[in-house]
Amino acid sequence: MVTGRSEENAGRIRLGMVGGGNDAFIGGVHRIAARLDDKFELVAGALSSAPEKAQVSGEALGLARIYDDFKQMAIREARLKSGIEAVSIVTPNHVHYAAAREFLKRGIHVICDKPLTSTLSDAKKLVKAAESSDALFILTHNYTGYPMVRQAQEMVANGDIGTIRVVQVEYPQDWLTEQQDFKQAEWRTDPERSGAGGSTGDIGTHAYNLACFVTGLEAESLAADLQAFVPERPVDDNAHVMLRFKGGARGMLWCSQVAPGNENALRLRVYGDKGGLEWAQEDPNYLWFTPYGEPKRLITRNGAGAGDAANRISRVPPGHPEGYLEGFANIYSEAAEAIQAHRNGKTPDASVVYPTVQDGLSGVKFVGACVQSAARNSAWVKLD
Repeated sequence: MVTGRSEENAGRIRLGMVGGGNDAFIGGVHRIAARLDDKFELVAGALSSAPEKAQVSGEALGLARIYDDFKQMAIREARLKSGIEAVSIVTPNHVHYAAAREFLKRGIHVICDKPLTSTLSDAKKLVKAAESSDALFILTHNYTGYPMVRQAQEMVANGDIGTIRVVQVEYPQDWLTEQQDFKQAEWRTDPERSGAGGSTGDIGTHAYNLACFVTGLEAESLAADLQAFVPERPVDDNAHVMLRFKGGARGMLWCSQVAPGNENALRLRVYGDKGGLEWAQEDPNYLWFTPYGEPKRLITRNGAGAGDAANRISRVPPGHPEGYLEGFANIYSEAAEAIQAHRNGKTPDASVVYPTVQDGLSGVKFVGACVQSAARNSAWVKLD
C-alpha cells in the first residue's frame, strides 16, 4: 500500500535508498547519518538486486514501498505525490552511474557514495546528467564533514600557514593483507565492479579528496607506483603517488590495504611558508597548528581556537568524541540544507559545503591516472 507522510514528518525530506541491504555495512552507515539530525525520513528502497533480499531488507526497515530494481523505483516514485525527494545510492561502484541517472532525469536529488563511478567514461556521463538535471548531486566524501577538517580548510583559506609548499596524505589499512572472500572484500577487489583501482579507488580517493579539499589546490599531474602484493589480486592493494599541484606545491600520497597494524589511519599534513597543520582521522577532534619558529598549538573541536566553520557542524562540547558517523551525518545535514533551499527556490547559505559531482569526477580521474602511470613505469601523467 502506498502511504503518504504524516503531519509530524511534513518537514523531513522523503528519502529512498538503492543498495544497502541487510548485510551491507555502508547502507547502515548512511541510514544512521540520515537520521542523526532528524532531517530525513526513509520511506522507499530497492535495497538489493536480488528481489527476495530486497523485500526482506525493506520489511526489516519498515519501508512503506519496496522495489525490486532502481529503475522501477525511480519511475514509480517520480509519479507519486508523496514520492521520494532524494535517494541514497550505496551500491558497488559499477552501479552508481546507471542508478543516479534514473533519478536525476526525474528531478530526484541524489546522495551517492564514493567513488563517483567505476570508469571515467561513466563519470563524465554522470557529470552531464547532473548538470542537465534540476536535482542536486551530493557525493559522500564523509571526511570533509569532520569539524577539524573544516577548521583546517578555513585556516588555509585565511592564510594562517601562508603559501602551501608541501602536502602529505596517507590512508593505510590492513584488512586485505590476506586474500578475503566475504562480500565487502570480494566486490572491492573485482575490477568489473570496483573499477581499475583497488586501494586507490577505495581509500586513495578519500585521501586525494581530503588533500584537495583542505588546501584548495588542484593537482595537475602525478606519478604512481601501484602494487598488488596479494597473489592473483587483479587490482592494486598498495600505492605510492607523487603529486604536482597547480601553483607549484608538491605532494605525496600513500594508500594501502596491506599494512598490518593500521585500521583507518587517514592522516593529512600541510606545510606552507608560514606554518604547518596536522590532522589524523583516528584522533579527529584535534588539529595541530605550528606557526614557523613557534611551539605547536593544539586546537580542539568546539574548544578554544576553533572557528566558525568547525563550530557550526560540532554537536557536543569539547572532550566528547565525534567522528566517523557524525562526519557522515554532517554531509547529510548539508545536503538537507541545500535540498530544503531548493524546495523554496532559494540558494543555500554560503557556509553549506558538500562534495559535488565535479569532486567525484576528479577522484575518478585520479584513479585512472594512477593506473596509467603505473603501467608506464611510474611516468608522470597529466590530470585533465
